[in-house]
Amino acid sequence: MSEHQQDFSRHQSLFQTNIEMASPSEPSNSWLKEMDITVHDLPYVRDVLLQSFEDWMKETGELSFSKRSGWAVFDHEGAYVCGEKTVHDAITEDCPDLLRKCVSTHEMVCGVAENAGRSAYAGQRLCLVPVLSRNGRLLVAMLACVLPPDRRKDAGLDTVVATALHYQSCFYRRYEYIFVSDVMRVQRTAEREASRRSLLFQIMQRMHDQIDVDTVLTEVLDSIAMLYPSVELSLMMSQDHQHSNPKVKPLVFHPFGEDICVRAFMDGRLTVQDCAEGGDCAEIAIPLGGKQGIYGVFHLKMSRELKEDLDLQLITMMIDTAGNAFENAKLYEQSNLLIHELRLINELTQRLNQSLQLADIYKLATGELLNIFNADFCCFLQFNEERSMLEVMSCNEPSLSKDFFSKDYGFGGLVYEKKEPIILSDYHLNTKVSSKLMEVTGSQSLIATPLTVNGKVIGAILLTHRSPHFFSYDNYRLLQTLASHIGLSVSNALLHAELRRMANRDMLTDMYARHYLDEAIQHSQAKDFCGSLIVVDIDQFKQVNDTYGHQKGDNILKQVSEILKTSIRPVDIPARWGGEELAVYLPQLGVHQAMKVAETIRTRVASETDPGVTVSSGIAEWCVIDGKISVDSLFYRADMALYRAKNSGRNQIQIEDMNE
Repeated sequence: MSEHQQDFSRHQSLFQTNIEMASPSEPSNSWLKEMDITVHDLPYVRDVLLQSFEDWMKETGELSFSKRSGWAVFDHEGAYVCGEKTVHDAITEDCPDLLRKCVSTHEMVCGVAENAGRSAYAGQRLCLVPVLSRNGRLLVAMLACVLPPDRRKDAGLDTVVATALHYQSCFYRRYEYIFVSDVMRVQRTAEREASRRSLLFQIMQRMHDQIDVDTVLTEVLDSIAMLYPSVELSLMMSQDHQHSNPKVKPLVFHPFGEDICVRAFMDGRLTVQDCAEGGDCAEIAIPLGGKQGIYGVFHLKMSRELKEDLDLQLITMMIDTAGNAFENAKLYEQSNLLIHELRLINELTQRLNQSLQLADIYKLATGELLNIFNADFCCFLQFNEERSMLEVMSCNEPSLSKDFFSKDYGFGGLVYEKKEPIILSDYHLNTKVSSKLMEVTGSQSLIATPLTVNGKVIGAILLTHRSPHFFSYDNYRLLQTLASHIGLSVSNALLHAELRRMANRDMLTDMYARHYLDEAIQHSQAKDFCGSLIVVDIDQFKQVNDTYGHQKGDNILKQVSEILKTSIRPVDIPARWGGEELAVYLPQLGVHQAMKVAETIRTRVASETDPGVTVSSGIAEWCVIDGKISVDSLFYRADMALYRAKNSGRNQIQIEDMNE
């Protein structure tokens, strides 16, 4: 058997083996037999042709025919793909018609290389064998071969054909391998997508089953940590949300520059960058948000290699789900908080309405606020118009009780002047406002709000705690709500006090009424040793009215009343007894001291009234050693003394006659 025949036989054996490998006969793989190349696939088969040529060269490397011949591959348009470049040059320069003929006929064509300066292939045969699609209708490539010269016209052509078939089998094997690889990749992708969907569904179900904010955040943190244990993960929260998980941290807005978390929070979208400290490291920031806004940012730190394998879409979907679940849990929490606040408001209002005494309301409100906010100290300040200062109305720090402060001092003054609430996280970091309350109590946290009555700020409410960052924004907001209800109770108490004052006062002279004076004397007799009563009557008051008119008479009455009020002690009780008659009760004073007070009044009235009038006075006293004297009896004895003063010429003072 000749050497060419041996090569041909071995090519046939290799070809048959490749056909069996490339075209399996199992029914489950029958789709491979139907797989074929289309016109749309041609632009993408160039790499397959190259890889197939490399496979073919490895498999036929031991054949002498392959070693002695030159081989090259052209694509379906006649462009060089791979192989010996000299073969390409010989065909394109010496026999260019061979390419056009093979492309048009889809049949093997041969020619003889002319000299053309190429002594290596001069006089040798050049052959082009088409590589067709399985249905034989489409030209995929052309295998070019240079055969040694032979006197026989068809010598070696069978071997060339067998070799071309071998290359074709390598091509289809490689093509099928790539196709199967694509199918398997699609299948793996589908399986991974199914697994991802299943995992995402389980995580979503667990998240939406939770109505607790902390549990939702813990769930998403644990899920990401389970999927990617080597990732350095943290959650930066923008609100004052306290969480026991060390991975949850506050989102700090730095005044100079913005880090990746701040940018992601502000832009509301995923942000990726290399680590600022350099090295093989990458950072990813993913916003945690819902329909109402952004609540925080997940910060992931990892190697660049891991970043390429990271399923960002899955993580983003998980965090989006967590954002919605967090928002739902937050809304549920806020609804419960609102119900709790309404209950607190209702209970506080009921307790405050149990009393109409201002001191009792402040004391009760202090205790309630300390209990509601778990605060260490509470202080109520009210503006005192007489002293133009802020007065401490109630405080559980005894050293501050009944203190007075300038209306622009401390946080109370700041709230009163600005008419706005404030919240302070750490007093030690404060450098602008000094506060006796904070310093005496050693407090660091504070919330304060104006105390408003009928739309007017009358003071301030201050709550403090010794720990920094103790009060939350919800506490800050709740205090403002409760302050309005406390203000309403204070308003009712002030109104009640004003009504009582009006009921106990004479409208014209602003002196106490007769019934209040009676009660005051009875109260004094129950606890004092003695007391005196002065009854004052304006002389010839009817003549004043007749001469100057009643309006002038009222003015005279006011003048005398003002003189009387400014001539006595703060503990003394002035009253309008009736008509032009006035009275003053002097607790703890005997008749002789009362005589001096009456004389001062008489002298001042005579010299300070306009038009000038005079007064007559009668004085009576009581003492425990004389036995119990009724209020009516005391008034009767003073009135009798006044009667004697009138009958004795007026503008004088008479003392009671013990014989009467």
